[in-house]
Amino acid sequence: MTTPSRIPPAGLPATVEQFGEFTDAWLANRRLSVHTRAAYRRDVQQYVAWCAGRDLDPLRASFLHVNAYARELESTVDGRTGRVLAPASVARKLSALSSWYVFLLRLEAVAANPVGGADRPRVARDVSATVGLSAGEVDAMLAAAERLDGPTAARDRVVLALLADLGLRVGEVVALDLEDLGAERGHRTVRFVGKGGKARRRALTPGVIRALEDYLPARGDAPGPLFATATGGRVDRHAVFRLVRRLARDAGVPAWERLSPHSLRHAFATTARDEGVPLEDVQDAMGHADPRTTRRYDRDRHNLDRDPAYTLAAARSRRTTPR
Repeated sequence: MTTPSRIPPAGLPATVEQFGEFTDAWLANRRLSVHTRAAYRRDVQQYVAWCAGRDLDPLRASFLHVNAYARELESTVDGRTGRVLAPASVARKLSALSSWYVFLLRLEAVAANPVGGADRPRVARDVSATVGLSAGEVDAMLAAAERLDGPTAARDRVVLALLADLGLRVGEVVALDLEDLGAERGHRTVRFVGKGGKARRRALTPGVIRALEDYLPARGDAPGPLFATATGGRVDRHAVFRLVRRLARDAGVPAWERLSPHSLRHAFATTARDEGVPLEDVQDAMGHADPRTTRRYDRDRHNLDRDPAYTLAAARSRRTTPR
């Protein structure tokens, strides 16, 4: 296990450098994606800065301090959306902080985890705040992508197809390298690192394959990022956010200003379930450890047309109707 080189003696405050070491060691001992690792680092840095502004040593913080921090987060305006942080965002920040404190507790740098006794926001397990898309709206966005022109058009069509057809996370898409494309038992495939640092593999749809065949000749066969900028750098998630909203606007989607790449992931799950794909297959495709997480993505799960009572009644009718 990676550990920081210096742990302050009991009663002595840690330095900013030591908190950096704590965070580096904590993240090194977690199986996390690059995006999650960066988000967790920002969460801890934000909390440490909040403590510094109050002359509070984070190693001596109590659950009362964490409660005060959480209430302040709940009134913080997100610069990206212009709205206060959603309860799920606050809960995620506190979850990261709790994991950090658990690590420090194991190192005996703190006496207890102050987040454990804090009042966290209540987040419904079966509800998601992500703005969804209908299957028709996704089709319209893919059609809008086909109308793109310019030097990045072919690349952008592949990005959108991966989000729409495979339901990949935006971090998984932008992290892809050319070497991640492959083939197995007659399937064209893509390999990627999913949430929790798990290596995963998915089959490519005909739509993704067509987009790739249009894009790859222009990209060339040089190793490196599958999706690169004009200067050779990796396309980042912010560029994909802008792409999704631009295509949604061009497609006439009413809520285009509030969409995110994750909206396409939700649409993937909802449409798959609506088409009769078993929950466990959708769960496996999305890389969810808990089926309840998959159900959150299925926005049409309360549709009465899908009530299993209809299926049972139809089966009974087949059994009992004279032939």
